[in-house]
Amino acid sequence: MSIQTRISMNANALRAWSSAIGEPHWLLERRIQALKLAGALELPKVEKTKLEKWDIYETGDYKAENPWSSLEDAPEVVRGLVTSPVKGGLIVQHNSDVVYTELSESLAAKGVILTDLHTAAKEHEELVQRYLYQAVKPEEHRLSAAHSALWSGGVFLYVPDGVEVEVPIQAISLNDTSGVRFAPHVLIVAGSNSKIIYVDHCLSSGDDVKALHNGVVEVFAGAGSKVQVASVHQLAAATTDFTERRAVVLADGAVEWIIGEMNKGYTASDTKTLLQGNGSVSDTKVIAIGTGIQKSSYTTQARHFGRSSVSQMITRAVMLDEATAIINGITKIEKGATRCDGQQTERVLMLSPKARGDANPILLIDEDDVTAGHAASVGQVNAEQIYYLMSRGISRREAEYLVIFGFLAPVISEIPLEGVRGRLQDLVESKLGRS
Repeated sequence: MSIQTRISMNANALRAWSSAIGEPHWLLERRIQALKLAGALELPKVEKTKLEKWDIYETGDYKAENPWSSLEDAPEVVRGLVTSPVKGGLIVQHNSDVVYTELSESLAAKGVILTDLHTAAKEHEELVQRYLYQAVKPEEHRLSAAHSALWSGGVFLYVPDGVEVEVPIQAISLNDTSGVRFAPHVLIVAGSNSKIIYVDHCLSSGDDVKALHNGVVEVFAGAGSKVQVASVHQLAAATTDFTERRAVVLADGAVEWIIGEMNKGYTASDTKTLLQGNGSVSDTKVIAIGTGIQKSSYTTQARHFGRSSVSQMITRAVMLDEATAIINGITKIEKGATRCDGQQTERVLMLSPKARGDANPILLIDEDDVTAGHAASVGQVNAEQIYYLMSRGISRREAEYLVIFGFLAPVISEIPLEGVRGRLQDLVESKLGRS
């Protein structure tokens, strides 16, 4: 059965829905074209992963949600993530719709824009047309096409040239209903010499929520800009998560990715930076914990085009029970990208005889005048460390936790955002059954 018979909209229904929410004609035409591609393209090729056997075919039905008049209308799971009062900005998506947006007056006065992507396509048409689908293109594969046709809600964040936003802009995407469309599209545009911190949380309200999260994050970092993107996913065991994150960085710009993969269900994520400009920088940190029978694929990529560009990628994953993970690190240095430096490290720790991990560092170098390196390891928990801790009166469970946290700590400790660092520590404890 093709994906075209499994998605919840045909071309006529898509036109009717797009017209009902008032989208501009150019966006509808892009959606229609993407819908056609979704019926013809193959699934994405994910290293050593049989994606065709995953539950990735049902995109779900669009479900309109009522806007929240204030955060008092939000469920506790959302309120617990929000720092009150909101100092920078906050946008919340509930299932298929954005239901709450708040931006400080001082940032709005500087020209910062924070809104849902539907509104942005109408009110900031030129900006959205210029950047939408330019980092993650619909024609890449079946799931990118399906996303481009059917995304809803979403985030548009724009920071003008020279504006530095020192407080985080926060986004929350909550799925609490099975079978609904849950495909937010995040579009971040940072002007030249600007600065922005964006933090998002993607979560389910309970373990029995069944959905496909087909999400995309596109980041465009202008010359000399500094962009931090922190993303923490904690979706239900019944939910499949397919997420593509992509950044395009111009001269002397820098993007830092901080990714916490704390899902309970099947997960495939790909975080990629295109270092287009000379002197551009990418720093990617990923931590992940797998439990139960979870299958995961975590890919980080850096592609160097600009001279003297620098990339660093670190992934640390812990697998428990019968969980499996494929960790892929890909550094590609193009011809002409002289004096580049690309480094990557992938490490997997397995705490059960039935857990599995696979680390695949890949260097693709088409230029001589560069430096590049990689390190990878996959192994069981050190029995001597456990024995030593237990000899000091610590229980086996507590000893295993200390070893795990010590394994993840070098990455968590480097996270510059205190709120994200604390949230990840709490989630690590939760996935290990300590809370």
